[in-house]
Amino acid sequence: MERAYERFLRYVAVPTASDEESTTVPTTQTQFVLAHKLVEEMKGLGISDAEVDEQCYVYGHIPASKGYEQKPQIGFIAHMDTVSDFAEHQVQPIIHENYDGSDVELGSSGRKLETKIFTHLPKLAGRSLITTDGTTILGADDKAGIAEILTLVERLTAENIPHGPISVGFTPDEEVGQGADHFDVERFGAAFAYTVDGGSEDELEYENFNASEAKIDVTGFNVHPGSSKDIMTNAAVVAMEINEALPKGQTPRDTEGYEGFFHLESMSGTVEKATLSYIIRDHDEAAFTRREQILTEICDRMNEKYGAGTVKLTIREQYRNMAEKIKECFHLIENAGQAMRNVGLEPVTLPIRGGTDGARLSFMGLPCPNLGTGAYAGHGPYEHITIEGMDKTVDVLTEIVKIYAK
Repeated sequence: MERAYERFLRYVAVPTASDEESTTVPTTQTQFVLAHKLVEEMKGLGISDAEVDEQCYVYGHIPASKGYEQKPQIGFIAHMDTVSDFAEHQVQPIIHENYDGSDVELGSSGRKLETKIFTHLPKLAGRSLITTDGTTILGADDKAGIAEILTLVERLTAENIPHGPISVGFTPDEEVGQGADHFDVERFGAAFAYTVDGGSEDELEYENFNASEAKIDVTGFNVHPGSSKDIMTNAAVVAMEINEALPKGQTPRDTEGYEGFFHLESMSGTVEKATLSYIIRDHDEAAFTRREQILTEICDRMNEKYGAGTVKLTIREQYRNMAEKIKECFHLIENAGQAMRNVGLEPVTLPIRGGTDGARLSFMGLPCPNLGTGAYAGHGPYEHITIEGMDKTVDVLTEIVKIYAK
């Protein structure tokens, strides 16, 4: 059998960054390259109906073992795209065998994994650590999940493990919030599923933020500064005033756990035009709604102060807290927790300070909590994972299949 990390090293060599500014589906054509490679591999593993559709969604089904046809059909899902930051050139992973738990230099980039920042590192001592060279992301989010799912598929046959019907799905564009947009739940066919898209291998998540993105466009009025009293409206200054009006201490830097936030992702501005892009997050639905109201009220005040049409606010919902859907079928959490304990892990259930495809899919009729992949520090050059952590995730997936086959 091929180990999960060996697959992973192949996948990260394929660039698949999605593009938030793109209007195509998928947002980048490079995602098709990996999708077609995965379909070929899936067919080689015996998934005869594996295919990629015109929107870059990969589907495949594993028939039940003889006598297990009536068992629940379970699914496993991961996403093929990565973030676009630090994805300008090909990933060059570095394997640190028998890692000693101390700081790690990331190639010749000048960056390092420091234990004072990444305090979990000493716990990884003795493992084989996979890092970047400090110039790119690694791609463990979420090519590790893909590798672990397909290693599970190979194990089921290699070890002759009885199982019910299984669905496998890989999505594009998760990193730009569009991974579930065109997912065909009926075609996927499972009664419920797990996304394999989390952090450490003991993570079991079913609560996530309610989430929306907010774009604020400010239109200024530009005249010569020497004769602009009571005439000029400086769009860049109005944009700064909007941000200053937000509640203090409610940014990602200031919050943790179930606490929500306003996060200014980007801004640009001149006297004539300025733009602010935010994401709004909160686990509590009422608090989340209030956050959207706060931003609306601030923009309304700016229009009263500077004139109608000065500020335009556009809010787009991204995903909702899947907890309300998962609680209706809590066996998903109980069985995954038991699977972890079966392989020597104690499940860590924490609220996701973000979202996954599973959040959207749960509201589309496919209850879908999230499992860890063994990865850490995603979305940047400090991303890392261990070979042993990936192996353990495969063990967890295997146990889940066994439990649902009973």
